[in-house]
Order: sequence, then structure tokens, then C-alpha cells
Amino acid sequence: MRTIPDPLLRAEAIHNPKTAFVCDGRERTFGEFVDRCRRVGKILDDLEIGHGERVGLLAANSDTYAELYAGVPSSGRVIVPLNSRWAEPELAYALEDAGAKILISDQDPGGLISSVDRVLSFEDYEVRLSTSEPLDFADVKEDDLAGLFYTGGTTGKSKGVMLSHRNLIANTLHSQITVPLDDDDTYLIVAPMFHAAGSNSVLQCIALGICQVVVPAFEPNRCLDLVEKHRCSATLAVPTMVAALIEAQAATPRDTSSLRLIAHGASPIATEVLRRANEEFPGAELLHLYGATETAPLVTGLRHEEDLIGTSRGKSVGHPSLGVSLRIDASTGEAGEVLVNGPNVMQGYWNKPEQTAEALEDGWYRTGDIGYLDDEGYLYLVDRAKDMIISGGENVYCSEVEEVIYQHPKVLEATVFGIPHEQWGEQVHAVVVPRDDSLTDTDLIDFCRTSLGGYKVPRSVEFQSKELPKSGPGKVLKRELRAPFWEGKDRSIN
Repeated sequence: MRTIPDPLLRAEAIHNPKTAFVCDGRERTFGEFVDRCRRVGKILDDLEIGHGERVGLLAANSDTYAELYAGVPSSGRVIVPLNSRWAEPELAYALEDAGAKILISDQDPGGLISSVDRVLSFEDYEVRLSTSEPLDFADVKEDDLAGLFYTGGTTGKSKGVMLSHRNLIANTLHSQITVPLDDDDTYLIVAPMFHAAGSNSVLQCIALGICQVVVPAFEPNRCLDLVEKHRCSATLAVPTMVAALIEAQAATPRDTSSLRLIAHGASPIATEVLRRANEEFPGAELLHLYGATETAPLVTGLRHEEDLIGTSRGKSVGHPSLGVSLRIDASTGEAGEVLVNGPNVMQGYWNKPEQTAEALEDGWYRTGDIGYLDDEGYLYLVDRAKDMIISGGENVYCSEVEEVIYQHPKVLEATVFGIPHEQWGEQVHAVVVPRDDSLTDTDLIDFCRTSLGGYKVPRSVEFQSKELPKSGPGKVLKRELRAPFWEGKDRSIN
């Protein structure tokens, strides 16, 4: 496979009568799905959207989302998946930055109408599709741009990551090596498809003839019900979703014995969450995936985490996928920035040559993550370079503190970041969603002190009853929580 039409053509030839997607009680075979993908090109032709033009997509997870994700680039256009959790100004920025000619959406576009030439609702899309003729897929090349994936913006202004057909197909092959699936599997899509990780399975499952059960919006009880009903065997979720699934299963057990693989990624996961996942879903292999939008997204995988809980190897993110190379920008044996090279590495940032030059170095992508490789090639991540606290000249890595806090039985969610301190420059601050209102800051600080050096222990703790703010992919938006503390300061650590 070299371009996105290739897995579609394979599915059409080999898997035609099998069920490809289940969504909201609707089922579509591979033959029906590919036929609809072919009609996407005719719709865009009729709307005078030229080859190479950008097509915005703002919608919840669905089989229709999947056909547009695959069909738009297969027609020679560029798909621009938009984060449905963004505010209107953020969405408008992405559409205008991409120069999108059209927005296809399942919701009221509001003021976004002024950001594009045309808005096509899902209802109008269905009408047009029903009367359109299926076309041959475009003669696209490996290096043709397939999609612009805008970054979540947790560390700054959103950027359009340019992913080619080659990038996405390479990731499909890498995924099959790292996350091995077969045609007997049923895949549950719970992560948002607008994110590279959420759509990670789409092309892989299409090529292999695997049915995908799509959850429009994550709701743990509904997900578990679908696992039980459709005997789902594999899924990918961010750690916050994994934790929610654990809580829901513990409260109301379902028959989840069909689950054989639970992959997770996008952010670090606490050891206690892994331990509980192994208890609640004992038949499932736990698989840690590491990547970035800029790498389409898969870089490494750690298989059978359930056997490594509490071990030093279990703290790694595994080995790079076949075809992916890693390098640490530091002296041998020391932690430094992680660099990635391979056919999955982006072409660059859309209309941002300076940021592209900063991120790409002779084909190597600078991740901004700090890590090291052990003697057997396992990658260990210390933290993001921008998520490090310097207190009194000592480096404090947030993930290390968060790991300890999550071990407290009364903690449901937690995040750690630096806030200003006159003497030390920064101090360690924790924001915690407790399971039990009886938890106090003194209790938590004393608990941390038993496992962490004094300079790493939180000096202040903030409790809140609502869940921590998150991006669409489920990453905690530390920038939002941190900003009030740094307002008016000469230095910001966003």
C-alpha cells in the first residue's frame, strides 16, 4: 500500500460483503462503504472544489466521518479534521489558516460560515451522495498532501501538521506491526476521530477487513455495553478514558471477556490505573503507544504492560515501530530531547516555515519530549521539555509527581505544574479531583513526601469537584490551569 485509495481498493476486492462499520444501530458493508467513498469525489466535483483544495470536517465520530476521512484524500483533495471541543475562534483560525474552501459539518456552523466559501451539512451531504455516481479514485501520489491535522494547542498557537499519503499509509503499516489485529477482531472506536490517534485504526481496519464499532461521543457505560453486545476485542483510549472505563466496569460489571487488547496513549498513565485495568479487564493485553500528530502518529509501543506493572521496564514506552528510528539529543546515557525519523514524519507545518525549520532537522522530527534509551533500545520518557519545573535550581518532572499522587486511594484525577515562587522561582503545584471530600492538602503532601525528595513534593494543592479541563484527545490542558498564576509575570511557562 502506498496511498489511501489502496486499502479501500483492497477492502472492495477482498472484504466486500463483510460488515465494515456499526454506528448508532446502522451497519454498512465494506462494499457499501467504499462505494460511498467513491461518491465523495463526485460531490466535491459538483461543488467545484478543485484537486488539492482543503476540505474542513467538523463532526462527531461516525461511519460517515470515516468515509470522508478516507474519501476526501482519495479524491485528490486534502482533509482538515477539526477539534469539535474548540471554541469558534479556534475553529475559524484553523479553517482560515488552511484556506479551506468548504466545511462539512453535522452541527450548526454558527459564525464559521464566514470562514469558508460553502458549508455542507451532513443532511445535504446525504442527499447529494444518494444521487451521485461513484467515480474512480484520483491518481494520487505518495507525497501528495492528504490531510492537515491541527495541533491541540496545549503549548501554544495551533499549527496545521501536513501529513502526506505516504505518512498515513506508513502509519497504517506501523500500526499493524505494533498493534497486531486480524480479521476476526471487532474494533471499538472511542477516541475522537478528528485526532490522529483516534483515526489511527480506520485505514488499518479497512485494509484487514475488520469491523469498526463507532462511539459518537465517549460515554463509559455506553462503550462497555457495546463491547458486550458486539463482542469488541480491541480499542484505543487515552488514559482518562481508560480510568473512566475502569470505574464504570467496577460499578456495573459487563461481560467484557471478548476484549483482548486495550491500547492507550496521548499522555502518561499512572501505574495504579494500569493495575486496576488489569483487574477489571483480565483477559486484555495492555499496550502503551507513544507518538505525536507530527509522526502520523505512532512512534513506539510497549506490549503486555500487564506483565510489567511495577517494574522498571514498565515505565518505558517500548521499542520504536519497524521502520521508525529514534535518536536522543544528549550525551550517551543522559536524558535529552527525543528525535524521530521515518516515513511517518510530517512534511512540515502548513504556512509556517520557521516553525517547520525548528521542528525538522535533516528529516528528524524534534518531539519536544525528554527521554533516554536503555541498552536494549527501550525508550523512557522523562517529560515534555515545556512541562518541567525548575525550583531552586533543581529540575522537577511533572509526570513523576503525578505518578505518586495517583497512588493515593482518594485521588480521582490530578495534574502538576509550576507556579511562581519568589525564592525558588517556581514551586510545585497540584490540582486534584478527589474521590473523597475528606482528602486534605496536608494528607496529600505527607503522602507524597514518603515517595519523593523534598524539592519534588507539592507545596500547594488545589481541590476541585469538576473534572480537569482536557483537549479533544483527552490531554489535560495545563495551560488553562496555569495561566492565572502567571498573569502579569515577566515569564510564562505555557
